Amino acid sequence: MITIKSRTEIDKMREAGKITAEALKLIEKHIKPGVSTEYLNKIAHDYIVSKGATPSFLNYNGFPGSICASPNDWVVHGIPGKKVILREGDIISIDMGAYKNGYHSDAARTFPVGKISQEAQRLIDVTKQSFFEGIKYAVHGAKLGDVSAAIQEYVESNGYSVVRDLVGHGIGKNLHEDPSVPNFGKKGKGVRLAAGMTLAIEPMVNAGEYDVCVLDDDWTVVTEDGTLSAHYENTILIKQGECEILTL
Repeated sequence: MITIKSRTEIDKMREAGKITAEALKLIEKHIKPGVSTEYLNKIAHDYIVSKGATPSFLNYNGFPGSICASPNDWVVHGIPGKKVILREGDIISIDMGAYKNGYHSDAARTFPVGKISQEAQRLIDVTKQSFFEGIKYAVHGAKLGDVSAAIQEYVESNGYSVVRDLVGHGIGKNLHEDPSVPNFGKKGKGVRLAAGMTLAIEPMVNAGEYDVCVLDDDWTVVTEDGTLSAHYENTILIKQGECEILTL
């Protein structure tokens, strides 16, 4: 069931969204060669807790981290660890959320580690821009497929592929709610968007083919062909006009 949020609920989601946005900015300052993803996890965890919130991901279906930290060909759901050390030239996707006053937020960014290749930077840039291409259509009365198609079109026109096995989602009292929000689809298809809906829109883009597989830890999703992957996500609020991004 898709829920329409009240003004009070939206205010609570704005607060949760602000915490997630600030935590991502804080993490970005600490991303450099030699740092472990466990260290980044601790920074995020401590910040979220200091704001009177709870990390949305911690213990979610048994996930052991407060963030997902996914370098290079890891697409999503990378488990933070002391042995996962960032190296010069890597890229790292950080996905995280905060839960406060009964409501969740969810956002992701892909960051460079030191100096990266032009190809890696282009992948990060296209992935981020695909989100903004998609949300041009995230307005009251539009179809969800309009958003999905715009993301896919932009990504593929730049020579990359959109992951099919993982999608965005509704968000609110639960981290994952209806509807599912694919990053691929057809214009004019899918549910009709309505003011008050809150969605986590999250393009996951591979430099190579879109096929992915899950590692033996049952969490970490990687590209099947070993190519780089990038991730960009925000929690948004559907309005009569332009949508509002709650995690920027």
